[in-house]
Amino acid sequence: MATNPHPRTILEHLARGPGRAARITHTEHVPSRVGRHADWPDQIRPEVVDAVREAGIGRPWAHQAEAAAHALAGTSTVVATGTASGKSLSYLVPVLSSLLDGSEAPNGRGATALYLAPTKALAADQRRAVAALAAPLGTAVRPAVYDGDTPMEEREWVRLHANYVLTNPDMLHRGMLPGHARWSSFLRALRYVVVDECHTYRGVFGSHVAQVLRRLRRLCARYGSEPVFLLASATSADPAEAAGRLTGRPVTAVTEDMSPRGELVFALWEPPLTELSGERGAPVRRTATAEAAELLTDLAVQGVRTVAFVRSRRGAELISLIAQDRLGDVDRSLPGRIAAYRGGYLPEERRALEQALHSGDLLGLAATTALELGVDVSGLDAVLLTGYPGTRASLWQQAGRAGRTGQGALAVLVARDDPLDTYLVHHPEAVFRHPVESTVLDPDNPYVLAPHLCAAAAELPLTEADTELFGPESPEVMGGLERRRLLRRRGSTWYWTRRERAAELTDIRGSGGPPVQVVEAATGRLLGTVDAAAAHSTVHEGAVHLHQGRTYVVQRLDLEDSVALVEESDPPWTTMARDTTSVSVLETDAEVPWGEARLHFGAVEVTHQVVSYLRRKLVTGEVLGETKLDLPPRTLRTRAVWWTVTEDQLDAARITPEILAGALHAAEHASIGLLPLFATCDRWDIGGVSVPLHPDTLLPTVFVYDGHPGGAGFAERAFRTARNWLTATRDAIASCECESGCPSCIQSPKCGNGNDPLHKAGAVRLLTRLLSASAEDPPAADG
Repeated sequence: MATNPHPRTILEHLARGPGRAARITHTEHVPSRVGRHADWPDQIRPEVVDAVREAGIGRPWAHQAEAAAHALAGTSTVVATGTASGKSLSYLVPVLSSLLDGSEAPNGRGATALYLAPTKALAADQRRAVAALAAPLGTAVRPAVYDGDTPMEEREWVRLHANYVLTNPDMLHRGMLPGHARWSSFLRALRYVVVDECHTYRGVFGSHVAQVLRRLRRLCARYGSEPVFLLASATSADPAEAAGRLTGRPVTAVTEDMSPRGELVFALWEPPLTELSGERGAPVRRTATAEAAELLTDLAVQGVRTVAFVRSRRGAELISLIAQDRLGDVDRSLPGRIAAYRGGYLPEERRALEQALHSGDLLGLAATTALELGVDVSGLDAVLLTGYPGTRASLWQQAGRAGRTGQGALAVLVARDDPLDTYLVHHPEAVFRHPVESTVLDPDNPYVLAPHLCAAAAELPLTEADTELFGPESPEVMGGLERRRLLRRRGSTWYWTRRERAAELTDIRGSGGPPVQVVEAATGRLLGTVDAAAAHSTVHEGAVHLHQGRTYVVQRLDLEDSVALVEESDPPWTTMARDTTSVSVLETDAEVPWGEARLHFGAVEVTHQVVSYLRRKLVTGEVLGETKLDLPPRTLRTRAVWWTVTEDQLDAARITPEILAGALHAAEHASIGLLPLFATCDRWDIGGVSVPLHPDTLLPTVFVYDGHPGGAGFAERAFRTARNWLTATRDAIASCECESGCPSCIQSPKCGNGNDPLHKAGAVRLLTRLLSASAEDPPAADG
């Protein structure tokens, strides 16, 4: 295959179009790195070393050998290195060696291992990889997938005979742990638990998985085993601490990546302003989707193999369709060399796609940002990131998909028209000079802990000794469950006494309440489900709903029966819900003075009502209209960070009563948009309220709260990093080139008040005054 041009040459070509060069706000050159080899630890079975060699890997990289040595020593370990650095081999080699040892044990089943992936697709692909690598070892290694798709007739064989079981946290929570008696021989012999892509376990989902792993450890102890945890993560801040919170065990981190890497040229790209005007006459930029499609077209014409990552399935398909259409004008053979990757592909289709990418038959792939695609898309020439993917960890994970061995690669971040993306393309140091984020999770959240204590009691009666495993909040939560008659206490033991399955009390990926079923009205076919908490804003009447590449419009949302009836349609717009929110303070856990201002963290009750939805043109984002909705309000008890200012501070900042509400509102919007830079959340995980005179504080107040019952840890991270977070917020507003506010700085796509009032200059003055007296960021809140 011909060698492709240097990434700098490719970028120069992209910049040649009219007005293109001005769209590149920064170019970063990440130098190449030479790899460093080591030897596998002596304890690794020679048969396993030979099998790895047969797979084409002569010697391991130094970080792989280091991780294997920790695993063999019985030390729980997290490998947090870059994309395509061989993390899977770091845990596979010691696991296979252990299974081989166990197969020769004179009695019993021998050693077993459990692999957890965030998705079924990843577990299925890993099973194929393990089976291929372990083929020379014969029947000593018996890998099998055990998930919701495993046929009933196969499940018994997996329980009795497989010694490397690949599953996901959902199946562990709902199937394996409640039915632990049938897994007793497997659990008794469990030597290793592999947790892949562990950086994805964050927020409420991560907190649930942390409790599932504690339940697993408790049952293993019951059967006499104490497995070693081996975790694989994208690069992240303090991976040992995050892995320790996830597993409840001390974890050693291996973070120095010793694999080779070609040069990476990384460009930040801001689409131009258009002639269109948005809400309240605000300027509108060209969408990142349209811009990425144009760049993908140009790269395909150059013969550059590219993947364009985009957040939504609809976005991936739009990029693919636009690129195919434009390529048809250049060369009729080219449109067939671009594809969209969406959910719902069969394993053989994924493998065909992977093969087409590697062979060069496919030049471009537009794919959703989910890293659990189950497709190996590393080794490409270029990566387009259609919008900031939410965390620096994800950004580098996606950028790392480009670059074949010994060759350079290009990555381009195409900014969306929102505050965070705009801030990043104009503050490259925030991307390239800051460490990746810490993974935020809070296993002690009582809303998360309570259902898992019930599930644990159903698996095996709880005792006072279990409070050490389940954390400091567990005694109080157990008392509450006893009062609610969910648990019954006899002496120092708590029992689950109800007929229903305790594991059904919670959906570990949801946030409480029965999920809403999405049903096709014409056929009665169940398309999928939506979390109860998200239903009002995502499947309201008139909402455009995407499922496996098909578009549906919601005809009716039945809240009593938790059903949304939809019909297939293809409208040229998307929908976005708008809501109104009020907040009351329940308890203040921590408070820090910033001069006369105060920064608070504590418990709040949020009352939230979806009131309308917008229709926006697909490619341009232009607002076509707003439709009112009649949905009931809902309440949420959660955690929040909030700040207050005094009248004297308002006077000093020249904030008059006429502009106060607009200045607070603008600061609130922008701060929500920037928080994902400091906490591993999406702006849709958090909410905010600003009030010129709040009844609880009796002062002008801005709240930012977690959008999950009991909190998710994001507001606490905001409290701890408040000075840096609000400084970035102020800078993002001040540096925006618009006159009075736009989607790139202070307008929010989900504002229930129609982005009115907003006062851009007032927000900058207000935040400047607030920050002038700010202290160092406070320590962790006690609450």
